[in-house]
Amino acid sequence: MTIQSRKSPKKAKVKTVAHPWSPEITVSESLAVKLITNDFPKLHPVRAKLLGKGFDNTVFEVNGRYVFRFPRRQIAVDLLQTEERLLPILPDMGIAIPVPIFSGSPGLDYQWPYLGYSYLQGQTPAHLTEKQRTEMAIPLARFLRSLHAFPVEQALGAGVKNDTLGRLNMNKRIPMLRETAEKLCRIRPESLPVIQLQSYAGQLEPIDEASEKCLVHGDLHIRNILVTKDGSLSGIIDWGDTHIGDPAVDLSAVYSLLPPEARLLFFEEYGRINETTAALARFKAVYTLAILLIYGIDLKDWVLVKSAEEALELALI
Repeated sequence: MTIQSRKSPKKAKVKTVAHPWSPEITVSESLAVKLITNDFPKLHPVRAKLLGKGFDNTVFEVNGRYVFRFPRRQIAVDLLQTEERLLPILPDMGIAIPVPIFSGSPGLDYQWPYLGYSYLQGQTPAHLTEKQRTEMAIPLARFLRSLHAFPVEQALGAGVKNDTLGRLNMNKRIPMLRETAEKLCRIRPESLPVIQLQSYAGQLEPIDEASEKCLVHGDLHIRNILVTKDGSLSGIIDWGDTHIGDPAVDLSAVYSLLPPEARLLFFEEYGRINETTAALARFKAVYTLAILLIYGIDLKDWVLVKSAEEALELALI
């Protein structure tokens, strides 16, 4: 059950957006504490610690037990509300997903709703051994097989939309990837994964998407996957991009996370896919990692830069 707050919205100043990840509104720790305290007095005294800033949300750990996500951009508001309706009705898929508990309302200096979830233990995958990556194959396959089998009509009833962004529209995305590759080559000309990226992007030809669609997570990259200290898969977070779309969108994780031998294990468990789906999945992995790489460089997040380069090199094998 989600705990609701009831307050009328107040307008905040909206910033000019320079990059896709630039915030329209920034939420500080002090503002987060005030909002949560006002909306959910039972959480007093509220202690908020910044966990991260994504494209769409600013994320705080609260009282060591919860995670609160505050939209940074208008586009994220509908996405968060879809999460609130969908996540509670998803089945147990063998890997933890966040459960919405608190539904906050606009107020003070903040004009959008926000959500609080159960806290999922884990860290993003980095510096994993090949053995650790290989051991992810079966649980990831079972998770995605279950997710992709979820009834589409039930997902639509929860407010999940069809893909309106053309995530796998290669006529649209190939030129964008080539532009990103050129930028990266200027910024990091010595990077082997970047050199490989430019070669890959230059050889791409458009591929049609699958005609049969399913419920997908929509943004299954290295920052939205959690692992334990020993490298085992423990959680899948940030469901804001969930939609009805091509399963290749999620299968991109196979190429960004798993070495080639482990991919075979994955598809033995998940089910075989055709060459077109495999090519689309690899493309989505490469495209997303290229964006994460340039994003990390822009924010001077060198941990993300290193992780994105490692994953990009893996995806291009």
